Amino acid sequence: MPPITQVPANMSLETMSCTRCDEGFEPQEKIVNSNGQLWHIQCFVCAQCFRTFQDGIFYEFEGRKYCEKDFRVLFAPYCNKCGDIVIGRVIKAMQASWHPDCFRCQLCAKELADSGFIKNNNRALCHGCNASIKASEIGKYSCHKCHGLIDGAPLRFRGEVYHGYHFNCTSCGIELDSTAREIKSRTGFAANDMNELYCLKCHDRMGVPICGACRRPIEERVVTALGKHWHVEHFVCAKCEKPFLGHRHYEKRGLAYCETHYHQLFGNLCFVCNQVIGGDVFTALNKAWCVHHFSCDMCNQNLDLKSKFYEYDEKPVCKKCYEKMPSELRKRLRIAHENTMRKNP
Repeated sequence: MPPITQVPANMSLETMSCTRCDEGFEPQEKIVNSNGQLWHIQCFVCAQCFRTFQDGIFYEFEGRKYCEKDFRVLFAPYCNKCGDIVIGRVIKAMQASWHPDCFRCQLCAKELADSGFIKNNNRALCHGCNASIKASEIGKYSCHKCHGLIDGAPLRFRGEVYHGYHFNCTSCGIELDSTAREIKSRTGFAANDMNELYCLKCHDRMGVPICGACRRPIEERVVTALGKHWHVEHFVCAKCEKPFLGHRHYEKRGLAYCETHYHQLFGNLCFVCNQVIGGDVFTALNKAWCVHHFSCDMCNQNLDLKSKFYEYDEKPVCKKCYEKMPSELRKRLRIAHENTMRKNP
């Protein structure tokens, strides 16, 4: 707040006047001194609303003073992201104004105020994201460190891709390539656990198993099946691709299947309940049935191996229901039944 003082007794009133009204000052009158300019107290007001400055706070623009409210309305820009007025440093980019913290890469949200950006399809992108997009357009990878294109296979480390020559083997120090293996180094303190890179030769000496699916080292629990090692989440059914997660699997022709799809493809599912038949299997009419589900389609009477039945609409019909049918229909069913028995004695 500008200092409020009295007109010094040793100064000539004739040489002093108010900056706003150009009027002189009374002897011993209190005045406002702002950057060497003198004002009557009642004249030191906002140039827009003519009200005194609350708590003495004002903003100056082109030689005129404004209260905070009017200054924001008249001159302060609005942030294109959050919509609030920007006071202080303003980022001018993409034909808009931004708070420094609000101006970020539209893909990874990295701050761009000090690192610079690239305009890509009307989006402000950091150099890394822009390089990744350009690389993907031609079917290549962009190095997470130098943002250059990667010719050939990338080195994968901590979820990102790199040129191999940016790293050296933790053990022997040799420059790495895409065959490098990432291993979590355990220090005993979870917060200090770090991932390290090893060349293929040093990695193989460590005896760390490699996943049969992703070809990456297995650091935690290992599943051993089909003559290979697997990450738990990568050992999946060959049909539905759901992880077994410790549940029983069935092997066939070098592949693993869950119980349902193994029996669906190679075993028996009940024609009625569509569930795996765990006990005895009743086979009839070229289908498999749970023993307790094989029954007459008309009266629901259970049938067994000794029961005489006929096929009607690809379903079993007991002898009693068969005899209740019209004679012509019974004749056709009998002939069909005899033909079936001759084909499947």
